[in-house]
Amino acid sequence: MKLYSLILTGLVLFSTAALAVEEPSPEKIDAVHQREKLVEPFDVDQVNEMFTKTVHGGVQHVVVKSADNTKQIKLIQEHLLKKTNELSKGDFSETERIHGADMPGLVVLKTAQPYDIKYEYEALPNGAQIHYSTEYPKFAQALHEWFDAQEKEHGNEVIQEHSKHHLTPKE
Repeated sequence: MKLYSLILTGLVLFSTAALAVEEPSPEKIDAVHQREKLVEPFDVDQVNEMFTKTVHGGVQHVVVKSADNTKQIKLIQEHLLKKTNELSKGDFSETERIHGADMPGLVVLKTAQPYDIKYEYEALPNGAQIHYSTEYPKFAQALHEWFDAQEKEHGNEVIQEHSKHHLTPKE
């Protein structure tokens, strides 16, 4: 009887978790896009943003749609550098302003101590990226949930050659 109860409890928990990963409504996606326009210093309509999960976290790329748009490149680089510094201090306030405090993965990410998660900024010729990595499974899972939510609410444009090199075990 105990085994049956455990199995039933597991199924209920799994079903609840599966429901929590539902697709956002078109209204939610539009609201996120409008808040993003207010928060981000670059023109969100002139950039592509991609969230690529890795074994230990993921990589966020923000690049311009037009390679000669140097103003937007500078704004992207300045903003992602600032965001990297904020995240390193456990400051997820920008994410909360755009996506809300109930964003998947966010509660767990906010419990991380300094150095539990590594945030590495890199300027790119056409924008910038942040590499998120951790050796702790609970934070890797939270990053994956957070990336999935970002992808669903922002969209996830394909940026040529960026996803191939992030799927190796060393990541």
